[in-house]
Amino acid sequence: MQAIDVAGAGGTSWSEVERFRQTDPQRSRVAAIFAGWGIPTTQAIRDVRSALPNTTLIGSGGIRSGLDVAKAIALGADLGGSAAPHLFAAVETDGPDAVVTGLQAFIDELRITMFCVGAANLQALRATPLERAS
Repeated sequence: MQAIDVAGAGGTSWSEVERFRQTDPQRSRVAAIFAGWGIPTTQAIRDVRSALPNTTLIGSGGIRSGLDVAKAIALGADLGGSAAPHLFAAVETDGPDAVVTGLQAFIDELRITMFCVGAANLQALRATPLERAS
C-alpha cells in the first residue's frame, strides 16, 4: 500500500449518487437514508494519521478550497483531494478553462493560508498548531 485517501463524509456521497440513479422508488428511498453516512473528513484524517504515521495520506471529502486543503494538511494529510468544484466548473461553465482557473484559485488560497499562519512550506504547515473554532 502506497497511500490512503480517506474520502471522508462531506464529499461525494455515493448513497446520493445511487439515490438519483435509481429508477425503483424503494431503492431510492433506502439510498437517501444513508446520504449522511460516514466518518467526517477531519476525524478520518486524524484517525488514519495516528494509526499509520508513515503512510502517504490524502485528505478528501468536502475539500472545496485551498483553505480546506491547508486544513487537511495541518490535520495530518500529505495531500488534499477535491472533485466537486472542478467537476461543476467543467460541466456548468466553459469547460477546461474554468477548471484551470479554479485550480489556480486553490493554489492561491493555499499560499495565502500558508502566509497567514507563517508556514514557509508544506512541512511547516503540517506543524501548524490547530485551534478549535467555537
